[in-house]
Amino acid sequence: MACGGGLSVRTGRVRRPGGAVSVSGDAIRGMLAAAGLPAGQVVRCERLPGGTYNSVHRITAADGRELVLKVPPPATAPCLRYERGILRGEAVFHRAAADAGGVPVPEVVHEDRGGAGAGPFLLMSACPGTPWDAVAETLEDGERSRLRGELGRLVARLHTVTGPAFGYPAESVAPLAPAWRPAFTAMLDAVLDDAVRYGVRLPRPAALIRRRVHAASPVLEEVTVPALVHFDLWQGNVLLTGAPGARTIGGIIDGERMFWGDPLADFASSALFGDIEDDPAFLAGYASGGGRTGFDAAARTRMALYRCYLYLIMLVEVEPRRYPAGHRAWVRRHVTPHLEAALDALGPAPSGPARA
Repeated sequence: MACGGGLSVRTGRVRRPGGAVSVSGDAIRGMLAAAGLPAGQVVRCERLPGGTYNSVHRITAADGRELVLKVPPPATAPCLRYERGILRGEAVFHRAAADAGGVPVPEVVHEDRGGAGAGPFLLMSACPGTPWDAVAETLEDGERSRLRGELGRLVARLHTVTGPAFGYPAESVAPLAPAWRPAFTAMLDAVLDDAVRYGVRLPRPAALIRRRVHAASPVLEEVTVPALVHFDLWQGNVLLTGAPGARTIGGIIDGERMFWGDPLADFASSALFGDIEDDPAFLAGYASGGGRTGFDAAARTRMALYRCYLYLIMLVEVEPRRYPAGHRAWVRRHVTPHLEAALDALGPAPSGPARA
């Protein structure tokens, strides 16, 4: 696939099944030109693995800059409701995170929401490093603990940034709200609606999950300040740089799933399939960065709500992305028990009618 001036778009290592839609070389050339980077100023363009919604390309400019180009799928592509406009959320995240100071995130070089005819797309600087999950097995305990503490401090800094209101910046699920409880319940209702729309098999009926979540939702009223939440802080989105034994965090990337909400929501993905209270190194770092780590019953209920939301997304998204049957079965097998545990942590659901 040509990318201009004889430059070819190369495909990186094998991606997960059901990944993002391919983007033509002509389209990429047009986007880069709209961002002030014509073909003559580009020496390499490589499609990267890992993008399961937006397509991701690494661009090497003639002046030595390393850039990342993200392109969303067509508006007609099947997706979850919250995913509409999430590229806008990524631009918001990286700009807001820069305000926190000392957090290594990409710099937004150019954002196009489609009005200029070449977009929508997002062009960012590339952060140095290798995804944590790619080197996780080589980390010794001491280095891992030190890095978890470093991540905790950085996440605490992110949470000092506040937004205009609660919810997704693109308002794909609902308008930004002045209160967290209606914003979050709208978010979770939307993914349950997606589950019904795509015929996703959930471990419990969507109506029962909805009742249980809404019954527990009064604890959300404790949250009064909309903080910057990444909500995708698994190891693949944390880049490590440096020699073994002396690694540091070189970048926190893929902020596209961000929202303005409760800081505790970030503990769902940063302790994916686990409990942040079992990660003393992270919590010590978070506390040293100014974050609150005292978890009462209400805080634990809120964290269970956020785990429910994350695991529901993971279970539902496999259908619109058309993952192969084997991969969908793998997700169900690994995610379902964690969703059920999070639901149980909310307590019994009240009886009575509820929409599906």
